[in-house]
Amino acid sequence: MVKPNWFNEINLSNTRGDIFGGVTAAIVSLPLALAFGVASGAGAEAGLYGAILIGLFASLFGGTPTLISEPTGPMTVVMAAVITTMIASNPENGLAMAFTVVMIAGVFQIVLGLLNLGKYITLMPYSVISGFMSGIGLILIILQLPPMLGHENPGGGVLGNLMALPDVIVNANWYELALGVLTLVILFKFPQKWASRIPPQLIALIVGSVIAVTLFSDVGIRSIGEVSLGLPSLIMPTFSAEQWTQMVVDGIVLGTLGCIDALLTAVIADSLTRKEHNSRKELIGQGIGNMVSGVCGGLPGAGATMGTVVNIQSGAKTALSGVTRALVLVVLVVFAAGLTAYIPLAVLAAIAIKVGLNILDWSFLKRAHRVSTSATVIMYGVMLLTVLVDLIVAVGIGVFIANILTIEKLSRLQAKNIHSISDTDDNFRLSREERKMFAPIKGKVMMMYFSGPMIFGVSRAIAREHENIHAFESVLFDLSDVPLIDATVSLAIENAVKDAIEAGKTVFVACPSSDTRQTFQRMGLTDLVGEQNMVESRKLAITRAIEELNA
Repeated sequence: MVKPNWFNEINLSNTRGDIFGGVTAAIVSLPLALAFGVASGAGAEAGLYGAILIGLFASLFGGTPTLISEPTGPMTVVMAAVITTMIASNPENGLAMAFTVVMIAGVFQIVLGLLNLGKYITLMPYSVISGFMSGIGLILIILQLPPMLGHENPGGGVLGNLMALPDVIVNANWYELALGVLTLVILFKFPQKWASRIPPQLIALIVGSVIAVTLFSDVGIRSIGEVSLGLPSLIMPTFSAEQWTQMVVDGIVLGTLGCIDALLTAVIADSLTRKEHNSRKELIGQGIGNMVSGVCGGLPGAGATMGTVVNIQSGAKTALSGVTRALVLVVLVVFAAGLTAYIPLAVLAAIAIKVGLNILDWSFLKRAHRVSTSATVIMYGVMLLTVLVDLIVAVGIGVFIANILTIEKLSRLQAKNIHSISDTDDNFRLSREERKMFAPIKGKVMMMYFSGPMIFGVSRAIAREHENIHAFESVLFDLSDVPLIDATVSLAIENAVKDAIEAGKTVFVACPSSDTRQTFQRMGLTDLVGEQNMVESRKLAITRAIEELNA
């Protein structure tokens, strides 16, 4: 099937597997879409719109053939915070502002895709990602405890829920709690061999709804109510500059989280299908899906691990499965919209709590202390900041501290690769020929040897080494084994060269890298040393040093 390369891989070579995968993924998606819609505060219909629209457009334009995209736990948590903040600041246009944030997130993802920056999105320390995801899982659990206990969400975010929890527990609606507990029992105890064919979430939804309608019909069980699924009306509100600033910031946070979520899921899909996703196209597809979903009042979404794995295990190989899933959801929603009115809110809250428990990185939480103390501190720190302070603050501080610790470790290791060599007896880096050449000038020429990539953390080590130059007649800076040098190290070398020249020493630089020599030339270091003393090899630098001493 001939198609433009900006479409995802869609063909009819695996029609049966793709259709079966799409149908199965749709059945898995339906209860989650309802649960996330209610959990976000935008309503069940917002979850359904998001599941259909993001799934369809991400499948058509994405870069991972078998990826299933829909509202996810992390995206729902952020969206719930956005909706709460926007409505509190502007009750009249708050919801419209929140969906505008979804559109901004989509545009941001498209821009990242067009600039091919997807490969940098996941370059984050695992301890930060683990803490962030576990924090989001805790937030989802905490926010869904009151609904499962039969109460409206008290507001005030995570802290408000935690403070209200004792009162919520004392005044719990035991019928709704029983439905929630039953739902969790079904989700945890459902036989694994059946789960690939019949999603336990759907079984829990059906069982909970039937019990609520039959056994608990007279006790006032709270349910979704009728879901309105007509064509969304287009609203064009006006925003102030301050509101635009807040929406753009929230959109960037939401879009970045969506990128991380989608690309990590794409990697999982790659491992199952033995294919390689196109991160550039994937972000563009995700962005288009979120932009359309925002326009239509749907939740934001990303690649969903559960739906993707079910899709692949059911036989899907191309994006036809994702398109099929979206169409099946439309049919289910159209013909079963009336039935959703009877679904208890406690059942949806329990489903969301199970998702929150799945988001928690149990594997790393159990053994982080064995891996690294610093990684453990960062992971728990990011998790607590995510839950108690702010998502973007948590990630920012976590990445900053993790990078500082990594740079400090690398700098310590690289400092060992800087040596002052003045004799041939203990110098294993010189070849036999170079040893013979260096022997007549030992004690007269100090060679400052560098090896490996040189980043800014080693500048102090350079300063320590060049304090010994005063005892020698000449100094040779040997950069023969340096593949990379940054600006800070270049300036540190420049300072060492200036100190040597001011002390009346002759300076030689062995630098085979043309990029580094050009950097030195732009800095004026070549003129300082003299072009004849800026050479391409250590052997030539030693030769020049001998000639200079003989002269």
